[in-house]
Amino acid sequence: MIKNAFKITIFTIICNAMIAINAQETTSSKAIETKIDQIISSLTLEEKVAMCHAQSKFSSPGVERLGIPEIWMSDGPHGVRGEINWDDWGYANWTNDSITAFPALTCLASTFNPKLAKDYGINVGEEARYRKKDVLLGPGVNIYRSPLNGRNFEYMGEDPFLASKMVVPYIQGVQQNGVAACVKHYALNNQEVWRDKINVVVSDRALHEIYLPAFKAAVEEGKVWSIMGSYNQFKGQHCCHNSVLLNDILKKDWNFDGVVITDWGGAHDTKQAALNGLDIEMGTGTDGLTSSKKNAYDYYYLANPFLKLIKNGEIKEDILNDKVRRILRLMFRTNMNPNRPLGRINNQEHLDVARKIAGEGIVLLKNEGSFFPINATKKITIAVIGENATKPMTIGGGSSELKAKNEVSPLDGLKNRFKNATIIHAMGYASGPSAYGRVVPSSLDANKLKQEAIEAASKADIVLFFGGLNKNYLQDCEGGDRTEYKLPFGQDELLNEILKVNKNTGVVLVSGNAIEMPWISNVKAIMQTWYLGSVAGDAIADVISGDVNPSGKLPFSFPKKLSDNGAHSFGELSFPGDGVNEYYKEDILVGYRWHDTKKIKPLFAFGEGLSYTTFEISKLDSDKKEYSKDESIVISGNVSNKGNVDGAEVVQVYIGKLNSKVARAEKELKGFQKVAVKKGENASFKISIDAKSLSFYDETTADWNLEKGDYLIYIGNSSASISKKIKITIQ
Repeated sequence: MIKNAFKITIFTIICNAMIAINAQETTSSKAIETKIDQIISSLTLEEKVAMCHAQSKFSSPGVERLGIPEIWMSDGPHGVRGEINWDDWGYANWTNDSITAFPALTCLASTFNPKLAKDYGINVGEEARYRKKDVLLGPGVNIYRSPLNGRNFEYMGEDPFLASKMVVPYIQGVQQNGVAACVKHYALNNQEVWRDKINVVVSDRALHEIYLPAFKAAVEEGKVWSIMGSYNQFKGQHCCHNSVLLNDILKKDWNFDGVVITDWGGAHDTKQAALNGLDIEMGTGTDGLTSSKKNAYDYYYLANPFLKLIKNGEIKEDILNDKVRRILRLMFRTNMNPNRPLGRINNQEHLDVARKIAGEGIVLLKNEGSFFPINATKKITIAVIGENATKPMTIGGGSSELKAKNEVSPLDGLKNRFKNATIIHAMGYASGPSAYGRVVPSSLDANKLKQEAIEAASKADIVLFFGGLNKNYLQDCEGGDRTEYKLPFGQDELLNEILKVNKNTGVVLVSGNAIEMPWISNVKAIMQTWYLGSVAGDAIADVISGDVNPSGKLPFSFPKKLSDNGAHSFGELSFPGDGVNEYYKEDILVGYRWHDTKKIKPLFAFGEGLSYTTFEISKLDSDKKEYSKDESIVISGNVSNKGNVDGAEVVQVYIGKLNSKVARAEKELKGFQKVAVKKGENASFKISIDAKSLSFYDETTADWNLEKGDYLIYIGNSSASISKKIKITIQ
């Protein structure tokens, strides 16, 4: 009777605490924290330790006797992964876990539209909630440093400002569903080949100016509830239990009050895991219930070894209590939140949002002779060439693999839209089936595929070559980086042969990375379409037909050759390293910062993207010419649509310091705004920039330093296309 009464009391404490919480509240109120303390005092040492490590592939335990629930996680961020078996990586073969596959985050970043990021988060959060997930493992905000990185497609490009502005609304959208976003991979995870062990050597300045801003925005502005550590090392410690990153920066400097979760198998040491800021350990090397050990989870670093160190006094119980407090706080925000919405899954609204994001994220890179759009009413023959026109892109890629209810291929999308056209398809090349950690060559005859494609092209009025990469190993895939910058599977050679028989050829690239284009001068048009998820084919057909006017802008630069990229210009020690250390020798000059400052012209610049109409950016000016450090710089102007099609232009504001006392990039993105303008009309815009955002990280003081003096404002529609420069002074 006493035992039952105790359980009821604790349950009452939990329920009363839950009543005070809504879905987006930080739950830092004194009342809630007091109730959390009461719960902690009621837990045994063993129960508290158990909450700090996994009990299955994607869950951590609650406390059954007190009614404290388990925490259930799922891979993201492009959709909720299909249900995995309790303790192995096989799929559980559920019939009710099919979801909407949303476009990859490279596509989202290409929209330059934070409102769409919010919509993305809301909708994927609804699906996570419906699937009864408490933590969605995403979004990713690692910086695009090299075009060879296998996981670039999961991230938001090369610019920290763009990533910061896009990640915050995504987080807010997810978390309004009572599901925790888990921003990853914190930090400096910019390669896959040696990701488990490589020690990143980077300046403090580059760390704070390039690689941390999006994480900082996620914490301070997005109020994210959880963060995932990265596999690599920094300053000789693995990032999942790195004292500098977790204790000093994340929890002390940024006041992060959420939960730090390992990447799966990211923990390597009990004392470091306990003392250096880790809260929940997941996926440590074990096959769990099939192990020879009675219960393998008891042998996690934050399991019995952690318990032993506490019992013998080597680690104070207060360290454990802080972890449990954070875990309980996460629970009050998610699975112990009575105001949590019910969620929805794979409905038409979600598909419409995915299609909208895809349409706005597609980037038109070349359009000679107005090759695009293609008139859908004409009775023409279109040869659709390439495996990427039919290959499913929701599968593969590692942890981003999805079980989409439907996936419309580009070929099917074109057939659905171009009813009057005769569409013939030839595979042209073959990659083989998707596999994790290994390449499985295609069994098809490459020469036969090539000849069939050439024959199809010769019979067509228009050729649409669907090339690029895919989500196979050593392409855009977790666990391995690309081994070359050129197109794989003989695509360059095939495309050259097609051009000999039909010069009216446009290239549609499906990838999450930049590629080399030796054939660029010979093709009529190039369209970058990313991995677009469930509605890929419909969204591509929308843009090709002109139903949607492309407005996407590149979130990273396309170098002409690999050595033009900053990381690769210094050789293998800079990327991928020597297997022990990786030296970020380009320092702060990542992406367009490198191209601009070193005067190396890219193939396509950061922020570049064409439209089916013509825009003119004019009447550009700043509200003043002199500013104090506490003021905002307001840039205003006008966007005119000179064409005959409604469209949207992204006005981009870059700023550079003149005569700086430290080395700086020529210019850095500090503001942008997507401006929709109807044909023949004008629209005004205002972009406000905090003067303090022009600061550099001063390594001598370990703080931000805003230099006084003259700055140059660059206003345009890409980093390489500037309409006006304005000189201002910071006093």
